[in-house]
Amino acid sequence: MLLPVHPSCPGSIMPAAALSIPDQSGRVAIVTGANSGIGFETARELARAGATVVLACRSEARATEAMARLNAESLAGPRSFIPLDLADLDSVEAFATSFLEAHDRLDILVNNAGVMVPPRGTTKQGFELQLGVNHFGHFALTGRLLPRLLATEGSRVVNVSSIAHRQGRMRFDDLNYEQGGYTSWGAYGQSKLANLLFTLGLHRRLEAAGASTIAVASHPGVTSTNLQRHMGFMAPLVKPMCMDAPDGAKPSLMAATDPTVKGNEYFGPTGFMEMWGDAGRVGRKAKAERVEDADRLWAASVEATGVDYAALT
Repeated sequence: MLLPVHPSCPGSIMPAAALSIPDQSGRVAIVTGANSGIGFETARELARAGATVVLACRSEARATEAMARLNAESLAGPRSFIPLDLADLDSVEAFATSFLEAHDRLDILVNNAGVMVPPRGTTKQGFELQLGVNHFGHFALTGRLLPRLLATEGSRVVNVSSIAHRQGRMRFDDLNYEQGGYTSWGAYGQSKLANLLFTLGLHRRLEAAGASTIAVASHPGVTSTNLQRHMGFMAPLVKPMCMDAPDGAKPSLMAATDPTVKGNEYFGPTGFMEMWGDAGRVGRKAKAERVEDADRLWAASVEATGVDYAALT
């Protein structure tokens, strides 16, 4: 079978169009997983537009290297690093405490960090690793930062999902695969579906509270990043289909900065099967729009993390 080739490959048509980002001077942004891939590119472009950007990364060494790369460029906005390990809810709480002590506003929270089809593992609190990092960690982080988001007019939460949500299924009776049936791709799909259900749940609660904060989602299509390091023999097969990280970051940047964005919208590449192309509004599977599933996941997430979003009640 012939696989489609991404347009940026030699001999093909042009890559995704440039994205115009409004001036972000005076705004404060957090990007999780900002040391590499689309997280790094998101942080770089926000800083280029003038935002104060906080890199939220697990590895201090990699964050320091990323900071050095950013500092070597002529970027308008200041950058800083606060350690964050989304696989440890204690680290999430410590990050939030440090950020709230240092900053009096939060305009943009990009929940970008994630793990993709790693060997089976668990977080410090015993959650299945992919759901724990990709969803529970970000759910707890957003909740702990919520008072600052609500106090900042027009703030945004951007949850980075994936086209893999299409194959995802919420195992509400066994979210952490404790009863068996585990596959790495199944767990990844569940975590990415959870990102969209979290976006829906948060959107509905923000709207009901009359908040100016909005929750939106994005996905990078098929982008070449270090997330693919666990794909084994599939990695070289996927590589020719991949966008480069700067293009893969454009949907997140559009979701974070475009002045026309509305709550619960979803952004991704608009080309072939949403694998690549110009950033724009995209659709999602019906299962990512089920209010009853969003509410069920919300309740399970509050119970798992102990973060209750009291500021919205």
